[in-house]
Amino acid sequence: MADTNHIIQQIQVSGIRRFDEAISDVPDIIKLTVGEPDLPTPAHIKKAGIQAIRDDFSHYSPLMGFQKLQAAASRYFNQKYQLNYAPNEIIATVGATEAVATALITLLNPGDAVLLPTPCYTSYEPVIAMAHAHVIPIDTTTTGYKLTPAGLAAAIQTNHSQRLKAILLNYPTNPTGVTYTKAELAALVAVIKQAGLTVISDEIYSEITYEQPHTALATLYPAHTVTINGLSKSHAMTGWRLGFIMAPLALITEMKKTHQYLVTSTSSISQVAGIEALTHGLEDGQKMRAIYQARRDYLVTRLSEMSINYIYPTGAFYLFAQVPAAFKGTSWAFATTLAQQAHVAVIPGSAFGAAGEGWFRISYAASQDALRDSMNRFATWLTQQQA
Repeated sequence: MADTNHIIQQIQVSGIRRFDEAISDVPDIIKLTVGEPDLPTPAHIKKAGIQAIRDDFSHYSPLMGFQKLQAAASRYFNQKYQLNYAPNEIIATVGATEAVATALITLLNPGDAVLLPTPCYTSYEPVIAMAHAHVIPIDTTTTGYKLTPAGLAAAIQTNHSQRLKAILLNYPTNPTGVTYTKAELAALVAVIKQAGLTVISDEIYSEITYEQPHTALATLYPAHTVTINGLSKSHAMTGWRLGFIMAPLALITEMKKTHQYLVTSTSSISQVAGIEALTHGLEDGQKMRAIYQARRDYLVTRLSEMSINYIYPTGAFYLFAQVPAAFKGTSWAFATTLAQQAHVAVIPGSAFGAAGEGWFRISYAASQDALRDSMNRFATWLTQQQA
């Protein structure tokens, strides 16, 4: 083993990326793996980015981002979700991923503990480990893959001797696609507030909710919430790498330091495109959401026809389904077999922690043709297994 940081030695590249890379050489593979919108960035945003290049926006921006971008983000998130962050309480980050890392590294001291509902997105626990803190997982498999006030209170009570510092929430949730009503969030906040926890609320999928509007947690618990959001999912801008941390000024002042020493600042060109997205792209996400909802409805119909159990997704663009009972093996083995034999790639549930074992994630941020062809292949494969 190389003489490197022992924490880095103990973590791995995410299961999502490892599996995606492992099956990439399968001929004619249809990938429903990475959460990568197949929809293009809206034309007016691309035009703004191109103009930024022509106008030589090729230099560093201020550390927290251009003031015009901060002001646009303040207006946008207020109009969308009634958030009341001043421009100087917002940092433009290199995607929501850096935003999460900056928030965790700033907040956590060595030995602190973070409550984390599972299954969950793959990047949270490694960053917490890098901060010399640790995770206390809360298994949500018996409560419809939602954190409940009772489950949260029990985890707090069980771990009362730990240095509980924060809770990390992600909703709409990756990998399950579930989200929370305002009443459900308010009930969680009552428990969180009593325990004196800080909330890191990753709401990157806030624009993609189907049956109900998104409620931002900071509207219920503003003084102790760090809100994470960005343009990757709402405006199909994953490659532009533009996210946001929003938090009370005292926290943002400290996070500015972490952000500086991690990345200095995010791309100036992306920020100009972001100003356009936030100013004139308020309806862009709604158009994309309608497309994703049609895809979701198609998938749940096809999976139901195949008698595959799944968690009904009310947000994001993921569907979490159960490995068929007839398959004897792990979720990783199932996904590998499906890729090799049916040429359909999904992500094994174990990539999202132990609570995801026995399940697999389908990303429907893929074309309707890809979804149709993959479901046809899946159905044929299932029939062959049952023969």
